[in-house]
Amino acid sequence: MDLENKVALVTGAGRGMGRAIAMALAGEGASVALTEINAETLEEAATAVRGLGQPSLAIQADVGNLSDIDRMVQETVDKFGRVDILVNNAGVTRYLNIMDVEEEDWDRIHRVNAKGAFFCMQRVAKELIRQGQGGRIINIASIAGKGYQGTSNAAYAASKGAVISMTAIAAHQLGGYDINVNAICPGVTQTEMGRETRAQRAEQLGVAMEELQNQSTANIPIGRANEPEDIAAMARFLAGPGARNITGQAFNVDGGLVTH
Repeated sequence: MDLENKVALVTGAGRGMGRAIAMALAGEGASVALTEINAETLEEAATAVRGLGQPSLAIQADVGNLSDIDRMVQETVDKFGRVDILVNNAGVTRYLNIMDVEEEDWDRIHRVNAKGAFFCMQRVAKELIRQGQGGRIINIASIAGKGYQGTSNAAYAASKGAVISMTAIAAHQLGGYDINVNAICPGVTQTEMGRETRAQRAEQLGVAMEELQNQSTANIPIGRANEPEDIAAMARFLAGPGARNITGQAFNVDGGLVTH
């Protein structure tokens, strides 16, 4: 197992991509600290990780709150003695036309997606530097951050563009400590949040949810949407030894929707 004796911290791990990533890393032998704002889904995911025979720690936390970020990192280190891998997955969105984005929408989305991701990265990087053995930071961005027009809203796209930029800068500045920093940019993905967003869009457009789903899939060159496990497979690779010389990159996992 490639990640045996490693400790991973995965945010937004209660469902969807975060849960799949936590399971994938545990499947490679990692101990996993899972953070999530929803206590019920958090405990279910942590139980699933333990079902693979790996130690897990469930930490209810809001990544938009810096005190919660400090606490979740400290609890991880207190439990496992170290942290080696951060997966910045927590994120929020909703469907909004550009003319309907309000200040509160902008602030809510950026508080979690950009601010939360940055300070999680900064806090874990401090621990990795202190440990002196390198590490991996994997930020979950989106093809929306590269200009994909089918995104949920402009504020979300801006927040994910920020994640891509932060990834590149962090990779440059942390490389001397043997810390690899990369981003994954999912396309259309079958998650609860994705389905909720499509339902909002279908209602606003006055079309059936199934029709909107078929349209989004029809635009994918490979002909199918992602499952959460497709994102988890890339995260597992980036966390493992095969990615030791890969840093500062933003990888699309989208069936060919975006090719840059």
